[in-house]
Amino acid sequence: MQINSMTAAALHINADRLHADFEELAAIGGTPEHGVNRLALSLEDIQARAWFADKLDAAGLSIRDDDAANLSGVLPALDPEAKTLLIGSHLDSVPNGGRYDGALGVLAGLEVLRTIKEAELALPFHLEVIDFTDDEGCWKSLFGARAFGGMFTPRDVIDIIANNGSFVAALRRAGVINPRAVLSARRDPAQLAGYLELHIEQGQRLEREGIQIGVVTGIVGRKRYDVTFYGQAGHSGTTDMYKRRDALRGAAQFIVRAHDLVRERFGDGIFNCGDITVKPGMFNIIPSEARLVVEIRHVDEQLMADMEREIISIAKQCAASTGLEREPTFTVVTHMPAAKMEDSLIRAFEDSCQRLGVSHKRLVSYAGHSSQILSQIMPCGMIFIPSVGGISHHPSEFSRWEDVVSGANVLLHTTLALGGVSTS
Repeated sequence: MQINSMTAAALHINADRLHADFEELAAIGGTPEHGVNRLALSLEDIQARAWFADKLDAAGLSIRDDDAANLSGVLPALDPEAKTLLIGSHLDSVPNGGRYDGALGVLAGLEVLRTIKEAELALPFHLEVIDFTDDEGCWKSLFGARAFGGMFTPRDVIDIIANNGSFVAALRRAGVINPRAVLSARRDPAQLAGYLELHIEQGQRLEREGIQIGVVTGIVGRKRYDVTFYGQAGHSGTTDMYKRRDALRGAAQFIVRAHDLVRERFGDGIFNCGDITVKPGMFNIIPSEARLVVEIRHVDEQLMADMEREIISIAKQCAASTGLEREPTFTVVTHMPAAKMEDSLIRAFEDSCQRLGVSHKRLVSYAGHSSQILSQIMPCGMIFIPSVGGISHHPSEFSRWEDVVSGANVLLHTTLALGGVSTS
C-alpha cells in the first residue's frame, strides 16, 4: 500500500515507544552510577541481543544473524531481488560507559522500521536494522563491521583462533560455533544500497552552537603505534647527569614536541600518548627502555601521512639530542583509513532537516564508527545529535530526549526520501 505525500509528511516515530525501549535496554548491564557495563559478547551483551531479537520478532521483522555474531531484523521489499538499505550501530559498551553511545543508533533504526511497517509503506529496497559486534573493541575493534565488509583474511582468522582463546569462547557463547566461518559474514556489496547511522556527537560542537543535528561529512583516519626509545641503564645516584642515556627523557621530549607540532602545523589533527612502560622500572635505575602507545588521527589521509612522517622525524631528533643508544622504533599496530560519507546521503539528511524544520550543520567525526569501515563497500551516511557537555564513554553521558526524537525523525524521513516517498 502506498500512502500519499501529505500522510508521509505527518509520519513520525513513536517517541514514547522509543523511550520505553531505551530504558529497558539501559537496564541490561546497568551500573549504580546510571551507566552501562555491556562489554561485547559478555553475558550482559548476550542478554541485550536476546532482548533485541525479541523486539524484532514482536515487530514482525525477520531475524537474521551471521558468523560474526552481527544481529539484525529485516523489513522485506516486495521484490525479493531488491538491494538492502541498512540502519544501525552497536549495543555493546565500553567498561562502565554511557547509555546512549551506539544503543541509540540501533533503537532508532528499529523504530524507523516499525514506523514504516505500521504505515504499510512499500519501499524499493529491503530495510535492515543491525547491531554490529564489538564496535568498541573489547576484543577486536569494529569486528562485526569489518567481517561484514569482508576486511578479514584467512590469516586474521587463524590468528584469532591461535592467540585469542577467550575471544573464541565468547564468539561461541554468542552462537558462532566455528570461528573459521567468520569470513562467511561478508556481504556482497552489489546487494547493498547503503548504510545510515545515528549517533551521539561525543563532543560539544553542536551543543555549543545550539544546533540540533550534525551531518557527518567524514570520519578521521587513525593510526596506533608502539614506539620504543632505547637508552642505557645505570645507577640513578652515581651516574653523571650529563652523561646519561635516559630512554624516558627522550620519550618525554618526544611527547611534548609531537603535541606542539600537531597544534601548530596540523590544526585538524590529533596526537595522543596514553600508555608508557619503562624498563627496568625501578625508581633508582636510569630507564634503559621506554615503550609508548601513540595514536594519531586526521580526516585527510595525505595530511595524516605528512603528520606521521614529521612525528617519526621528531622522535629521531629527540633520541639523538638526549644521547640515546639508537634510533627509536615505530611499529604500526592498527590503521583505520579516513572515510568520506556519501555526498548524496549528506544532501538527503540535510533535505530532511529542512523539511522537518531542524537546525543542522556539517561536521567531521573525530571518533571511529562502523561507517568508517562500511564506506569502503557501500554508500554511508551519518548524523549526530548533541551530547550534553560533550561527555561520552562515561556514566554521565547524556543527550536530551527531544534531540533523540529529532534525530530519529530525520533518520525516518531520510529513509523515506531514499525510497522515493514524497514527504514535502
